[in-house]
Amino acid sequence: MTEQFEFTTDKNQEDHETVSDSGDTSVFDAKTRDEAQQIIARYPEPRSALLPMLHLVQSVQGHVSAAGIQFCAEQLALSTAEVSAVATFYTMYKRKPCGQHLVSVCTNTLCAALGGDAIYRKLSDHLGVGHDETAGTPGEEGSITLEHAECLAACDLAPVLQVNYEYYDNQTPEQALELVKALQRGEKPAPTRGPALSDFRGAERQLAGFFDDLESTVAGPSAAVETLRGAQLANERGWTAPSMPDDVELPPVPEKK
Repeated sequence: MTEQFEFTTDKNQEDHETVSDSGDTSVFDAKTRDEAQQIIARYPEPRSALLPMLHLVQSVQGHVSAAGIQFCAEQLALSTAEVSAVATFYTMYKRKPCGQHLVSVCTNTLCAALGGDAIYRKLSDHLGVGHDETAGTPGEEGSITLEHAECLAACDLAPVLQVNYEYYDNQTPEQALELVKALQRGEKPAPTRGPALSDFRGAERQLAGFFDDLESTVAGPSAAVETLRGAQLANERGWTAPSMPDDVELPPVPEKK
């Protein structure tokens, strides 16, 4: 007789527990179901609504659970395998409960060279967690999920980090530490750019396309002086990009074989 053994690392065990939890979609109330239908109505094909619907699920549960996958599958007439393929591909979809705040530290090349790695180490040491781990009880006030982030598209303001996808530019390890300590105290320091800081679930609701207070959401600064400096200089000096001729000959389309 052959014995079978199952070997798992701690992380694999966590993932196994996450994806095998209850698929009971009753956790999503009538309001959420109505909002799911509103999302679907934005698109000519229901399956196109999957990305924002996964954000809606996270706004309710703080992560994408098995129940969330089942809910999206039912609403969109997809298989759970199709939904899972998307939920496990994109890093913005969390497979285990996230903290009240998600702190994303850019550690790509330029940010890393200018201090991003030092910022990440400082926060990791203070919180006692590593990548994609949470300090405190997920979802409760002051809980923080820390993660490495690839390029956050703000190299002119490096090093940068985000809290719930809002920018904090030109950071130092000391500034980043004070920011995280303030979050742990229940404070919400204003981002460098963007709206007033929400929590992770609130940010996910906005990513799903629901803005409960649109006026205040768009009231914050949207661009930094550094970002606009090139356009300002070009305007002052009369620089323009050459226009494209009307009669540009396009390359031939390769013949299909």
